[in-house]
This record gives sequence, structure tokens and C-alpha cells, in this order.
Amino acid sequence: MAINLKNLQPQTVWAHFATLCEIPRASMHEAALIGHLITWARGRGITAVVDAAGNLILKKPASFGCEAQPGVILQGHLDMVCQANSGTQHDFLRDPIHVEVSDGWVVAKDTTLGADNGIGVALALAALEDDALVHPAMEVLLTVNEESGMSGARGLASGSLQGTTLINLDTEEWGHFYLGCAGGVDVEVRHDCEQENLLADYALLRFDVSGLRGGHSGIDIHLGRGNAIRLLAEALRDLSAHTDVRLVSLNGGTARNAIPREAYAVCALPAAIASNIDEWVKHRHGAWRQRFAQVDAGVSFTCRHFDMLPDTAIANAERDRLLAFLDIAANGVARISDIFPGVTETSSNLGVAVLEQGEFRATFKVRSLQDSRADALADKLIAHAASYGLQAWKDGAYPGWTPDPASPLLALCQGVYTEQFGKPASLQVIHAGLECGLLAASHPQLDMISFGPDIRGAHAPGERVQIESVDRCYTLLVAVLQALARQVA
Repeated sequence: MAINLKNLQPQTVWAHFATLCEIPRASMHEAALIGHLITWARGRGITAVVDAAGNLILKKPASFGCEAQPGVILQGHLDMVCQANSGTQHDFLRDPIHVEVSDGWVVAKDTTLGADNGIGVALALAALEDDALVHPAMEVLLTVNEESGMSGARGLASGSLQGTTLINLDTEEWGHFYLGCAGGVDVEVRHDCEQENLLADYALLRFDVSGLRGGHSGIDIHLGRGNAIRLLAEALRDLSAHTDVRLVSLNGGTARNAIPREAYAVCALPAAIASNIDEWVKHRHGAWRQRFAQVDAGVSFTCRHFDMLPDTAIANAERDRLLAFLDIAANGVARISDIFPGVTETSSNLGVAVLEQGEFRATFKVRSLQDSRADALADKLIAHAASYGLQAWKDGAYPGWTPDPASPLLALCQGVYTEQFGKPASLQVIHAGLECGLLAASHPQLDMISFGPDIRGAHAPGERVQIESVDRCYTLLVAVLQALARQVA
């Protein structure tokens, strides 16, 4: 077990989380972790099955005397978003996550931590391991590839689960029960750019936007943080209005569901202009520092000069269309919910943009509490792309989870929460893509609820989870399982 976690409570939860930090688990690379968990489960007499979609399903019979109670399902996802600060040498396919304990939080300072959803997985495994816990028949569904398309939940076959209640452990704010979530769809954009030869009297420069906080493209989208791709496009459009900027390449963001923290572009400028570019960079940087003083004070804009000039850049007409598209396309909050005051209903996030050797691609993550509004916003992005001569299409759509305030599981959980902590939990919906909507599609009998500990900075380096809230969350989970075991029909 990681030395930094061994003394934390509850020890079983943190032991499982330490294992998750040791075994790499990027999306679509969960096989090593699944192999470990199968060995662990079978060594304890727990049934372990991998379904056709790659999900791991663990099953434990009901405690003695509880066999007649309806079964319960605990659910989380195995994969994590892989993000690291620039200059950090970390291979997410090979290296363990380096964790630290600081001021009551477990944190990964230079990478994502994977508390989303490693803590939820650890909570479920700890409950499964506890032989003293009285519970109904228990299934633990650990899905794959949640962060990169939800293919695990999407591929779960009807009838794979026998339980009638499901507790999702993938939310990030303690003290709240979540009853619904946003659905989503990706918008993919592609274009092959015409290229032209560069003149010898041009100089090569690289412009970098960095130092932004980034964050989760759903739960952090309303905070107004800077999007590195958008800022870079804004700056280059301004520069190209005053001089001949030849765009060679561009790269920003690494995941459609993370707000981009960094982006860069390689450009060729007339040598005389390039030699005096620093003043313009300083002015642009100062303007951004002022604009984002309250939400992204660390924003940085720099320029580096290179000696070797490439042979080609994209044509200026192509440059103009790409930069205008990136600068103007819908990004951020599109609508606030009429039903849930203060909650984002519909949003989009420009998560990735790449231009390499004339080939351009970009990806947006569109979310909404109403599936029809997500679809409509995606259609607008596609139409916007088409107006600039770019190809675009929708991909990876998944449904939202519709709230049910009359849920019997909610009533039971509220009673348990009040008994344990002296007051009821707050009821919320989340502007993020839980797998509950997809699970409801394949298993419509399920009565579902979601809760979890306090996690901050998910999908960005510096992600952290509060230790005390993990303890409280496990206390609640155990109490809810015990209540389900003794409930009267």
C-alpha cells in the first residue's frame, strides 16, 4: 500500500484506492486492473465475471436471513482521465499515480489523481470485502471506458444485473443525493487544408497558452475558466489582422471532457515583425491576466523563436476559416435550467483541436439535462462548422438520467442519512455524464441514486479528495446496505 495512505480511515477503502493508484487504468487500458480484481475476488469466494463489453461484475450472496430481500447493485467505473502538467514526465500506461496527503486531502499535484472514480470503486470493493456487513444480495458493476465514450455501460446487455436498486458512487460533492444527470453527445470536426510554400524571409515562432486551471467540462463549465484553445485562436486572429501569420501547426487539449489548460501554435511571420513580437505577446498576456484575475490568474502566454523554417504552412484562407471557427463556435454554458435554479442545463466544451501537416480535427463535448437540447446544440455546432466549409458529425451520444423524486430508494437513503448525520441530504442533479441513463435503458427496473465524497479538480492535475468525506461516505454506504437488508416489503 502507498505509504501516504496506509494510516487513513477507513483502512480498507484506502487500501483499495492505493491499489488503483498503483495499477495504470487509462480508458481502454483497464485489463491489468481487471485481472488483479478477478484474482482478489475469487480468492475471497466472490464471483467475478467479465461481460462482452469488458465490464467487471462481482457478485456476493445475501447475508444469512436476507436472501428474500431484493438485490442491490453498487456501480462505478474503472478508468480515469489522464492529464499531467507540462514538463511532468508521467506515462499513464506504465507509471503509478504519485499521491500525497495534505491538509486533510489526498492529492496528486502534477497529474490527475483518479479519485474520479477510483474512490467510488474503492468504496464498493470495501463493502464487498466486509464479511461482518449484513446486506442483501450484492452486485458490484465496474464499467470500462466511461471517460472516453461510456462504451462499457453502453454495451451492458439487458438482464446482466439482477438487483432492483442501484447506488452509483460517481458524484463528487458530499452531503448531496443526486437524482439525475446530463446526457451528452460528441461533435467531431475534420478538414484537410490546402498548403502553400513558405518564403525564405519568414521566421518561425511558437506561441504557447498555459497556466490555466482547466477542470471537468461538465461540473466546472459554469466557472468561466479560460479555454486554452479559444484563447490561442483569439490571439492568432488578432495577430493575423495586422500581419501575415502563416499557420504551420496547432495543438490544444487532450480530452473532450476536460477544459483545455494548454495549447500551442507554430507560425511563420515576416522576419521583421517576428523580431519585435515580444511587445504584442506581453500586451495580450496582460489583457488575459486582467480578464481572468478571479478565475484563472495563472494564465500565461509566451513566444519562442526557432531557427529552422519548415517548407509549408496552410493557406491563409484556410487559416482564417479555422481560427474563426475555433474563436466563435459555441463553448461554455448555453442555458441555465428552468427547473433546477443555478444548475447548468446545456453546455459545450471545445476539448481538443489539432492541426498537423494540413489535417485539422477538433472535438466538442455537448451536455444537457434535456437530451433534445443536447442534440439541438450539437446540430448548431455542425451547421456552424459547415458554414466554414468544415465536415462535422455527432458521435457517442448517451441519454441523461431523469430525476424521480418519488424514488423508494431515495426515501430510504434520506432516512438513513438523517439518522447518521442529523439532517437530510440536499437533492441535486449534476451537469455531468453519469452512466445511470444508459443503465436505465438496459435495466429499466432499476431504482437509482448517486452519492460520493468531496472531490475537487477532477479531470485536471491537482485533483484531490477530502479524507473525512470518504469516511462519512463509507459510513453512509454501510448503513444504507444494512437498511436494505432489513427493510419490510
